Amino acid sequence: MEILIFLCPAAAVLVWGFLWAWDALERMKSWEQRGQLRAGSRTLLVIAHPDDEAMFFAPTVLGLARLRHRVSVLCFSTGNYYNQGEIRKKELLQSCDVLGIPYSSVMIIDNRAFPDDPGVQWDTEHVASDLLQHIEANGINLVVTFDARGVSGHINHITLHAAVRTLHSEGRLPKGCSVLMLETVNVVRKYISFLDLPFSWLQTQNVLFVLSSKEVAQAKRAMSCHRSQLLWFRHLYVFFSRYMRINSLHFL
Repeated sequence: MEILIFLCPAAAVLVWGFLWAWDALERMKSWEQRGQLRAGSRTLLVIAHPDDEAMFFAPTVLGLARLRHRVSVLCFSTGNYYNQGEIRKKELLQSCDVLGIPYSSVMIIDNRAFPDDPGVQWDTEHVASDLLQHIEANGINLVVTFDARGVSGHINHITLHAAVRTLHSEGRLPKGCSVLMLETVNVVRKYISFLDLPFSWLQTQNVLFVLSSKEVAQAKRAMSCHRSQLLWFRHLYVFFSRYMRINSLHFL
């Protein structure tokens, strides 16, 4: 009897979550068609480490693909914290390929000034300078990166945000270049998978990307390319994290 008392509300929550998901997907299709993001934009995804693109930004990358954005990736380190830099560079290229980003559109910076190290603060102005050079050279008109909390709180993620904010606040970005920041949610919302959709929909955001079941499978294939990083807890992350299914973003 006690089990039934627990299971009935749980089943109701699951059904509610599924209904919200389907409804939101339909609304997302019509919302995208209203042109809130310009179709065909040159978009730059700015990440700190190989696997950020799949672990955090897969819904954004695949959502922008629906809008026919030309997405490229700028990764500020090789992910060499455990001396696996060369392996992780190859894994990033494979993951991006699964997400529909060709090798030629992926730039990996291998510079001692930007080590993969949560204990090292990258120089914000150095990051901003290198980023601006890449934006100008490639005619980028939309930059996507982390918000001020960096999703996982990693200091390298937060520095990327600080660099982009510096370029934006000082008016150094090219005319017409916008910035989208991936929203950091609390730890409970982070690990309730698709059940976070009602909360994401009700929260204020400028852009919301929700993956279909087929796209979720694609995101998981991309993450599986990062074999060197797939420790037991990352398998749990892939299963439970809303970032494998949902991205909410704000314009800077």
